[in-house]
Amino acid sequence: MSAAERKITQDLQDVTDEILLNREKPSDHFEVAAILESNGWSDKRAFETFGFENVFEMSKKVWKMIQHSVVFAPFTPMRKIVYREYPIAFLKSFFKGAVFALPMAISVISMLVIRFSLWSYVNFSAEIATAIAIGTILSFLTIGGFTQAIARQGYGYIKQGYYGMAKLSTFFFVRLGYYLSISIVVLLILMNFFLGIFSIRMLTLIVLYYFILNAIWLSVTIMYILDKELIFSGLMVLSIGIIVLLFLVFKVDIIVSQVISLAVVALLGALIALALFLVQARKNKKDGNEPALPRKTIILNSVSQYFLYGFSYFAFLFSDRVIAWSTSDVYMPYIIWFRGEYELGLDFALLTLIIPMGFVEYIIRAMMESISGAQKDYYMYEVDKMYRRYRKMYLVRLGIMAVISIISGILIYLLLMLFRNGYFPFIDITITPITFFVFIIALIGYSFVAMGLMNTEILFCVSQVKMANRCIMPALLTTILVGFVLSRWIHYSYAVVGMAVAALLFFILGTIRVLHVLKKLDYYLYKAT
Repeated sequence: MSAAERKITQDLQDVTDEILLNREKPSDHFEVAAILESNGWSDKRAFETFGFENVFEMSKKVWKMIQHSVVFAPFTPMRKIVYREYPIAFLKSFFKGAVFALPMAISVISMLVIRFSLWSYVNFSAEIATAIAIGTILSFLTIGGFTQAIARQGYGYIKQGYYGMAKLSTFFFVRLGYYLSISIVVLLILMNFFLGIFSIRMLTLIVLYYFILNAIWLSVTIMYILDKELIFSGLMVLSIGIIVLLFLVFKVDIIVSQVISLAVVALLGALIALALFLVQARKNKKDGNEPALPRKTIILNSVSQYFLYGFSYFAFLFSDRVIAWSTSDVYMPYIIWFRGEYELGLDFALLTLIIPMGFVEYIIRAMMESISGAQKDYYMYEVDKMYRRYRKMYLVRLGIMAVISIISGILIYLLLMLFRNGYFPFIDITITPITFFVFIIALIGYSFVAMGLMNTEILFCVSQVKMANRCIMPALLTTILVGFVLSRWIHYSYAVVGMAVAALLFFILGTIRVLHVLKKLDYYLYKAT
């Protein structure tokens, strides 16, 4: 090797060492490229200094040098948690997990007690209910990917203390979300103009509910990454209060009342989210300037799999509804026609997720903290011993989740029986045989969804979102295939069987993937950190 080549190699090693000072274990060469760009490296500078065509090529070389760098560190004993800290840790984690299902619970309770919620009403005609359902489902499918991307990118920067970068990346995705929403609205209007699919009234309702709900979901995601999820539940209570005031007191039309209430929630949510970011950025301001954001193409590439998961997950949750509502066993003026009996069964069954989701948050947090600390207690030749320990830990917790899901299902079943038998005279709900059938099957399906989400959370913790996609996408295809066949051959309500079968597949595939990760835990922990 010539003196010039040695000089280039040494300079490149200096660049590598500089990266490792700020980020001990980058996940891949894409992250290395992002760090290089934030440190001032451009395509021109990379070419002039080292002869690389661009920063991407330079990042690949630096990534190889990082992989050959081995750092030995002494064991650090893991801090023992005293017994009095366990209840507090459990309650914090449980509440953080359960709070995601709280808005759903508020909506269902509101429907049972006052017969309407933020975007539903028991006396809606099938036409209006269909329009609102289409707008709602489209909003979840549109924004699902953005919520995952914001959570991944923004939350990652916040954990590093870079609130300025978190704000920039978050609102970059928020802007993209609005651009996509506007594009879809224009597309819907053009399609309806040329094809005449919906009446003007239905199209107006679809667009209104779709766009306003999109704005709400984007604001809620910002609250999530700032650990302020409870604010949205408060906004829901406020919005239902606004509807009560407008609809029941001032006798304003229910749709107008809901649209006004939704708009208020969307506006307040956006303002609160922005204010929270500004406050947190001021409180956690770092000395000196924060690094610049990576190139937009790098950001999009790093979160592409999260986009895919977000879309696939919500498509999985709603596909059985679309299949059931599109079964033409009765006269249908449109391709999709709302079936209230089916929806009511699903809404009751969804309540079974509240308790399990709280436990998922606690179980995952406790398990990953244990892994993060205890991995230092093993030498290289003890990898199999570490695998057996965490495999047993995982299986025990999976068993706990199964028991919790069963108990939660039984409680919700007993609650429905109380409604059905008239123990709550102030609640007027008719449980038809179709509603009861959908409820029972969905109860089983959502129990498997809860356990499947525990697997997904573990995969996310070790940055294996591709594995999570390989669980949710087969489940999505299964619920479409099985649900479509059964709904057409037997009855539209059998679309829920497709969802339950797919949920079981989602759980099984996730379990297989997690056991695979645990078997090579040292490797996946290195990749994740």
